[in-house]
Amino acid sequence: MTTSDTATPAFDKQGAESDEARLDSAIRSFVSEFGVTTALHMESCVRCGLCAEACHFYVSTADAKYTPIYKLEPFRAAYLREASPFAPLVRAFGLVKKPSIVDLQQWQELLYDSCTLCGRCTLVCPMGIDIAELVKEARHGMFKAGLVPDRLALMDRTARQWGSTATPGEDLPDILAEAARKHGVEIPCNLGAAEILVTAASAELGEYTKALADAAKILNRIGVKWTMHQGGFDASNIGFNNGDMELQERLTRALVDTAVKIGAKTVLLPECGHAYGAARWEAAKWYGKALPVRIIHMTEFLDELIETGRIRVKKIGETATFHDPCQIVRRGGLGAASRRVLAALGFELIELKDHGVTAYCCGGGGGVVSNQRATPLRHKVFAMKKRQIEATGAKRFVTSCGQCRITFEMGAKHAHWDRPIESLLELVADNLAA
Repeated sequence: MTTSDTATPAFDKQGAESDEARLDSAIRSFVSEFGVTTALHMESCVRCGLCAEACHFYVSTADAKYTPIYKLEPFRAAYLREASPFAPLVRAFGLVKKPSIVDLQQWQELLYDSCTLCGRCTLVCPMGIDIAELVKEARHGMFKAGLVPDRLALMDRTARQWGSTATPGEDLPDILAEAARKHGVEIPCNLGAAEILVTAASAELGEYTKALADAAKILNRIGVKWTMHQGGFDASNIGFNNGDMELQERLTRALVDTAVKIGAKTVLLPECGHAYGAARWEAAKWYGKALPVRIIHMTEFLDELIETGRIRVKKIGETATFHDPCQIVRRGGLGAASRRVLAALGFELIELKDHGVTAYCCGGGGGVVSNQRATPLRHKVFAMKKRQIEATGAKRFVTSCGQCRITFEMGAKHAHWDRPIESLLELVADNLAA
């Protein structure tokens, strides 16, 4: 692995390919993504600028380079030269400059450091352009070129080796046994048959094992036969974030195939936004037909259990505000489910100024929270979110995504802010009624 020779490199690169080979890999990947939908999006932009005000990075910095559609310029140039209706004329008359390796190096920051794939820009685009999805497709080309931030590349290699960025599968039984002892709850592992396969986010296999215990407490209460399994256990899909589509498919298949193997009808995802995007909404890409199992997010699961009376919760009776995780609410549609659970807990909800599908991102999604060099930019977004949270005057602050929670905790530590960030799952587990 190498980086640029400057003290603070503007980009990272992996492997020993020449710059020409990297550029060719990226362009080939870009062109492979240019189906009908992508073409329509590439042709539709009217440069209105509405996406700028939708982006938390632009709003918190006022820097024009963070305008979402600008992040796609190399991708767009490749389209115009290679796949647009007038591509031969564009090339012949030099109407659009071919992207260079320098372009890709400069754009690495815009694609990975200053985009969380949150989709707020997509929401406001008057032409219906899915800018977030186009950024995700552009990341695929960057990954193929070996131009991914070093920390994300390291996580990618780890997941390829272990099936998880946190731990190899053979260590899972010991991790769960220790979590069970620590929190005083039974956590089954590697059962040969079960109704529900429970999965985790990477952080829950380390510092945040209480989330595993909370899920176990609820599942054990309802009397369902469930298990975690080393064949498929980590749902936080780094391939989804990096543009490593081969790894994304492999990690998703591990979950579904393990569920099928043990006869589980349901795969329960953790409080993780990108796990929801990768496994719930994109898994069918790899199968080409209806999935053989139901894939459900923890928020959906809690909502269904409370609504059907399978669990009851105590009323907390305090004011609270809620951060809507982008992949779970804006791109996943679980805003109402989250609020039903909060209502069942007896909270008086005081909404953030921007909430529901219009909520601003925490600033750490899409791998940004793991990308160390993006830390100063992420802290600027946190300052904006902090102002909105404080403006509500609510006593409690809740979210339903572990990555959002970690991002907020890191921001709070930097800002010396003593507000606890609470998990929806944790609140339900801690307030189960007899």
